[in-house]
Amino acid sequence: MVQLEVSPSDWKNYVGKEFGTSEWYEVIQDEITEYGKITGDMQWIHVDPKRAKKESPYGTTVAHGNWLLSIVYPKLFSKMYKSINTRMTINYGWNKIRFPAPTPVGKRIRLVVNIINVKEAENNAYDVEFDFKIYVEGEVKPCCVASKLSRFYSL
Repeated sequence: MVQLEVSPSDWKNYVGKEFGTSEWYEVIQDEITEYGKITGDMQWIHVDPKRAKKESPYGTTVAHGNWLLSIVYPKLFSKMYKSINTRMTINYGWNKIRFPAPTPVGKRIRLVVNIINVKEAENNAYDVEFDFKIYVEGEVKPCCVASKLSRFYSL
């Protein structure tokens, strides 16, 4: 995948446009189980493949919704671009987050990013609002839809 080089002020050039689509990322059980252990969310639908095969409407374990949020930036989005002329980037928050479809373990996911808005902030910074949609391979309905806010500080 070709990474775009983006300075903080460059985000304005993408407002109202699709920024891009990430590469595929495989959802594996070991990662989901480890996330469950770290967060204390060991609900069987996430971590017990045998029980999920019998009792889950999905026939398999599914990823935690919060796991999706935790990996979307470092594993998917950050590989789509390279920050240049950037002193620092911070997670400014999330707006509306929804999980309209399951994320089955063993499937691959990818991210589609649109830039909703960019505002200049103090200290030579830019607040960027991203529209994130994560799709499971072969599915039309996204498994996660969220509005992500990041602040990019120029050098």
